Amino acid sequence: MYEEERLKKICKYVQNQTRISIHSLCDIFHISESTARRDLTELERRKLLKRTHGGAVCTSAVGIEPSYREKRDKYHQEKQKIAACAAKQIENGDSLLIDSGTTTMCLAPYLCKFEKLTVVTNSIFLMQKLSWYSNITLICVGGTLRSNTIALVGPVSEENLSHIHVDKAFMATNGIDAEAGLTTPNLAEASVKSRMIASSEQVYVLADHSKIGHVSFASFGKLADVEVCITCHPISDEQQQKIKNKGVRFYFADSEDYTH
Repeated sequence: MYEEERLKKICKYVQNQTRISIHSLCDIFHISESTARRDLTELERRKLLKRTHGGAVCTSAVGIEPSYREKRDKYHQEKQKIAACAAKQIENGDSLLIDSGTTTMCLAPYLCKFEKLTVVTNSIFLMQKLSWYSNITLICVGGTLRSNTIALVGPVSEENLSHIHVDKAFMATNGIDAEAGLTTPNLAEASVKSRMIASSEQVYVLADHSKIGHVSFASFGKLADVEVCITCHPISDEQQQKIKNKGVRFYFADSEDYTH
């Protein structure tokens, strides 16, 4: 088993069982105590668990995925500003890939104002909102519905996405971190998000300030894949600089000058 695969399995085990001991880790994954300690140290560095004497425990940030309803009203005004900034990056005639999420959903009112757009999405709610507008060619990626996030995921989604290429993708994320990149709690959603990025010429990440520096369970993209992160203050100078050093530009939606 490759190291990264083992780390994911360890994290998932701790997520499900809430804790694990070094001895159990060695027995379950057939590794030495030194390897077990090194793996737990690495997962703690990624903020995916917390080391304890003789083992590790799940942190509240790992494996607990809020529902769409729970996320919808959190930082709502901030998300509206982020969407307004994101809409300014769209040009008439663009083909867009819009990820499922409460922040990306805030783009809907702006899209109907363009003369012509093509929108590809895995969001049931966004499809409902945009289905009334003849100026938008609306394409559903298909797939299996995740009831927690109301997103379409799975092999059908990924296969359909592999056949398209769009100008711009507007991606939601649970975390954006200089080392871990883009992350989300669910492996199925991570796989679809990764395919969306691969199908896009430019990638914009829409993330409220709480997502900056946060790391979730499953990785779906490197910062090298990202053109711009659209967010709001407050973000520490250290976090901002670390992500900028990876080539990502920040647009602050709560600033008069979007480009920083």
